[in-house]
Formats: sequence, structure tokens, C-alpha cells
Amino acid sequence: MRGLLRSLWNEPRPPDAPRRVWRDWALVGVLVPVAVLEGILRPDLPWRAVSVVVTAGLVFTLLWRRTRPLLMVLIVFAVTSLAPLFAGGATVETYTLAYVLVVLYALFRWGSGREVAIGFATMVASVSLSVAAGRIGSADVVGAFAVMFSAFALGMAARFRARARMREFDQVKLLEREQLARDLHDTVAHHVSAMAIRAQAGLATSAADPGAAADALRVIEAEASRTLAEMRAMVRVLRRNEPAELAPGKHIADLEQLAGQARVGPSVDVELRGDLDGLPPSVGAAIYRIAQESVTNARRHARHATRIEVSVAADDTSVRLRVSDDGDSSASRTISSAGYGLIGMIERAGLLGGTCEAGPNPGRGWTVTAVLPRAGAVT
Repeated sequence: MRGLLRSLWNEPRPPDAPRRVWRDWALVGVLVPVAVLEGILRPDLPWRAVSVVVTAGLVFTLLWRRTRPLLMVLIVFAVTSLAPLFAGGATVETYTLAYVLVVLYALFRWGSGREVAIGFATMVASVSLSVAAGRIGSADVVGAFAVMFSAFALGMAARFRARARMREFDQVKLLEREQLARDLHDTVAHHVSAMAIRAQAGLATSAADPGAAADALRVIEAEASRTLAEMRAMVRVLRRNEPAELAPGKHIADLEQLAGQARVGPSVDVELRGDLDGLPPSVGAAIYRIAQESVTNARRHARHATRIEVSVAADDTSVRLRVSDDGDSSASRTISSAGYGLIGMIERAGLLGGTCEAGPNPGRGWTVTAVLPRAGAVT
């Protein structure tokens, strides 16, 4: 228990607390006239001038409620506690003063652990002194504490929700780094190693056999082109405005997750045929990514489509993927589909020594076909 209290006391402020924005100034600009208007229109308001001055003056605490939450709470309770001294013992009871709840909420949302503890103790002490002085009845204490605990609950809920989202973003970033590290190891590092080996062989044989050195240079050029293509594909993935994937390392078995009837758009049927066991991870991942991108493009661009068929067939030498839909084969779709998605699929297939083609069907629909060697790229 002592450790829990110590951790709560040492809780830091949430990072990136927003400073004053135009909405805060707009809120102040609305509440000040409202406070003055209430003082004019309410005949039952005791000590009208004091109530209006206190209510309108405390509005400006909203401007610093996020950056100085404890100080603003102390100012609010100090002013409202001292106001009866200038109002013949009467409390300030304007309806506009309800904005104080926003200040209390900000303390629990943006304050540090010790600021929250000090502010909460100040609230309890202020209510207790009001009861002792007879300014509020014992029956109103329940309402006062209910209001304070409501602000406490809302502020802490928003605080922990923001922290959970931050942890989720950190997890996404970590998984994306792992995905990039895996792609670099499986593709780019492989080709760079091949280039280094070829370069060493070319240097060793250049004096005795210049032709072998030229062959080594041609292989290095091809490997460098593949590496550059893969790096460009990675950069495109990073630059595209799409959410990061939380499950890296996809393979062919995951294609079944694409099947089913979506809430909006065509249904997806997946058929797997042949011996798909023992495929290299790079081939399985490439098949999945190409199929995923093809299904995404079909859902985005296939007008009036009702069905998307995904078929994967494997034999002893190759793996064949076919993604077809029954939508309209219009010219506008041809243009819109020739984006980074199609280029990325072609590059991904070419990196493994395969091919990828896309085009309209003779009747209706659009088909993407990819053929990859079963053993992966040959170097």
C-alpha cells in the first residue's frame, strides 16, 4: 500500500499538455458576458456586484488550467472562500460559476501526482470549512463531494485513456521497426551479402580472367538494382498514409483472414490448392502481401463488384496467385489502379524472381496474377 501511494505521489505530469488555444479565449469571451448578464437578469442574486466580479474574474483561470492546474485550483478555492467576507457572509452562487468543474477536471487530467493530492486535499478542506462556517448545509455536502468525484473520475479516465493510446502507439512503432528489420534482413541484407561475395570473387580472378570479373560486375549490378527496388518499396510503405500493421510476418495461411463478407463491398472467397507446406517465409509473405493489396484495390476501385476470388496454387517449381473480381472494367479504373500499390506488387514479385501482372478481364472484372518460384529468388 505504501508503494502504491508513493508511486501515485511521484506520478509525473502527462506529456505534451496543450497550451492556450483559440478555443480557450473563445470560452473566456463567452463566459464573461454570460456572468455579467446573469448578474443583471437575476433579481435573487445576493451581493450582485461581488458575485459578478468573482465569477467573471475566475473565468481567466481557464487559460492556464492545463499548464498550471494546481495553482488555478488554489486560486479558485481561495477566492470563493474569501468572497463571503466581502458579501456579508453570503456565498457566491451564480450559475455561470459551474465552469469551475472544468478547472477541477484539468487538475486530474494534467496535474502531477502530488498536484492532484494537494488539490484534492484543498477541495476537501474547503468544503469542510464551508460546513463548519454554516455557509452550506450538511445535506449539500453529499452533492459537493459528488461533483468533485465526478470531475476526478472524468479527469483520471481521460488521463489513463491517453496513456493507453500512447502505449499502443509505442507498440505500433516497435512492431514497425521489427517489420523493417525483418525485411532488411530477409531481402536487402541478402542481396548486399551476395554483392560482397561477387565483388571478392571478381577481385580474386580479375588478373587471370577479366571475363569473370565482368560477369561479377553484371551480377553486382543486378543485385544492386533489386536492393534499390526493395528499399524504394519500404520507403513507399513508410510514406503512405495507412495504419501500421500489428501482425508482421504474414504467410499464406493468413490469407484465410481475408475471406468473408465485408459490411460494405464485395465478399472475398479464398481457395488454397497444392502443396503449400515448406515454402520459404519470403515467398509466403510476398504472396500474402500481393493478395492483400489486390483485394484492397478491388474493394476500392471495382465498381458494382459483388465477389472477389483469391486462388493460390502450388506445384513443384512455382506458386501461382490469382485475384479476380466481377466489377466493371472501365478505363478510369485502369488509370486509378496504376499507383504505388501495383508498382509495389510488381517489385515485390520481381525481387523473388517472379512476375506480377494486372489487367481487365475479357468480359467483366479485373485480375491480378503473380507467379513466384517456389524456392524464392535465385542469386
